[in-house]
Amino acid sequence: MSTAAQLIRELDQPGFSFELLPPLKGNSIKRVYRTIDALREFNPLFINITSHRDEVVFRDVEKGLFERKVTRKRPGTVAVAASIQHLYGIKVVPHIICSGFTRSETEYALIDLNFLGIHDLLLMRGDKSQRDRFFQPSEEGHAHAIDLIHQVNHLNKGVFLDETQSEAFETPFSYGVAGYPEKHEEAPNMESDIYWLKQKVAAGAEYVVTQMFFDNDKYFEFVRKCRDAGITVPIVPGLKPLTLLNQLTVLPKIFHVDMPEAFAAELRKCKTDDAAAQVGAEWTTMQAKELLAKGVHLIHFYTMMATQSVKQVAAHIY
Repeated sequence: MSTAAQLIRELDQPGFSFELLPPLKGNSIKRVYRTIDALREFNPLFINITSHRDEVVFRDVEKGLFERKVTRKRPGTVAVAASIQHLYGIKVVPHIICSGFTRSETEYALIDLNFLGIHDLLLMRGDKSQRDRFFQPSEEGHAHAIDLIHQVNHLNKGVFLDETQSEAFETPFSYGVAGYPEKHEEAPNMESDIYWLKQKVAAGAEYVVTQMFFDNDKYFEFVRKCRDAGITVPIVPGLKPLTLLNQLTVLPKIFHVDMPEAFAAELRKCKTDDAAAQVGAEWTTMQAKELLAKGVHLIHFYTMMATQSVKQVAAHIY
């Protein structure tokens, strides 16, 4: 069976993929299935499933007092990936992240994925904890995505953390990594960011999926700089339709991306979330059409709170 990387390289017509989140703890997986049912008509090349670290929550106890709890709100990445692959027969690419996980927890997840016949991964450092000002790896965890890559490479060879050795996996893991057209928030400059991206590719990453962006020129410039630096793997653009009025200011703050003024000006005219969602879908459609016209073969969509908008965009371009 072809890997996600092979499918990306072999594409000779416009392709579609998307990312979804595991359900919140206590919610039904049927919400995930509804997203897939809404988008499967566009023949997704693969589906990414995000992974999430623990978070701090405060529970109201009594007399105005709150109890501080640390919990993982969205567990189940491995199980959701297996369920999708079993029920839909669509290739799944679960995220494996450093943030909030020990090396042993990562090893167990990888062993489970191997047993389940899931061998495509997206490897990332992940976000810092809400309670930390700067990223802090878990005790016995990885600090950088390149360290996670090395762990996967060792496991592909049958080398475990306890230094025991087995036969190499019959089907090794194939993986991609994240890229940032507007620079990772912690990188001192774009050149440094691309330097580390090149190290990840040299270590084995077979493709790059970008953070969302709303200005195509930022993507094209990022690709040019990557090619100039000797990065030759596919660089898949990631798009997200804006669906709420407050995302005009929230998305730049959370994801450290710029909104082009032409887009922001149209959003400022909107009085309702429905109007903003329509403007967002139209802008993403424009982005997608330009990307495809300039030789991009695969567009990756972020569906969180945007399934119907993604469907609207996809209907215009596929």
